[in-house]
Amino acid sequence: MQKVLTIAGSDSGGGAGIQADIKTCQALGVYSASVITALTAQNTREITAVAPVERAMIRAQLDAVFNDIHIDVVKTGMLANKGTIQLVVNRLRAYEVENLVVDPVITSTSGTVLLTEEGLDCLRTELLPLASVLTPNIDEAALLLGESPTFDIKWMKQAAKRLQRFGPQIVVVKGGHLEGSEAVDVVYDGTTFTMLQSSRIHTSSTHGTGCTFAAAVAASLAKGMVYKEALQTAKTFTHTAIAHAFPIGTGKGPLNHYAHMQTDNKGVR
Repeated sequence: MQKVLTIAGSDSGGGAGIQADIKTCQALGVYSASVITALTAQNTREITAVAPVERAMIRAQLDAVFNDIHIDVVKTGMLANKGTIQLVVNRLRAYEVENLVVDPVITSTSGTVLLTEEGLDCLRTELLPLASVLTPNIDEAALLLGESPTFDIKWMKQAAKRLQRFGPQIVVVKGGHLEGSEAVDVVYDGTTFTMLQSSRIHTSSTHGTGCTFAAAVAASLAKGMVYKEALQTAKTFTHTAIAHAFPIGTGKGPLNHYAHMQTDNKGVR
């Protein structure tokens, strides 16, 4: 069985972070191990508290997993600060990890800052050079580049090209915040641009969308898909999970990670 390791924060509301990653991997038929970097007290409306995990414990988790389980793909999410990023980079190098999907979690859906300024700089210079795939949304891409975004395809292409210079093999700038009837993501592989397109779903159930997409990319790569197939699979999976989301909570609700397993010609069972 293919195996993904997710290194991310815990979401007590169950919609994002480690919880979203594990559900995504399970739904796609891939085993998921996990390393928790931070605890968050959150629901569909807000994050009320964040507690980074001590680095000794993060290292212990990483070593415990890598010393026993052969991991096919690693996916990172919330890393919180510079020290944690440096530790993760150290262990990824020590265990010669070749397949890494980086979801650059900088702020939450509700607007809470989840990565320090020092951490952001460290992410750029130390983690991105190891990435196979980088999956920022427009706002995250702008923060990584240190500039204000323009919400159009032209800027997304320029951003993807510039982000690729930090070292990731593939950059996906997600366009979920664009206006229009289509949700368009820009993919750059260092040579050519590709567009991932789906119809826009007008819903408030979008909590954990970025985590879900990146985890689906990791799971698909673990199953042996080439990157274009993996990205399209992740796009379709995430779109379906949004389209069939359940009404949970009173804010931005979570996705339905098992929707593609439940759908038939009549919709969700």
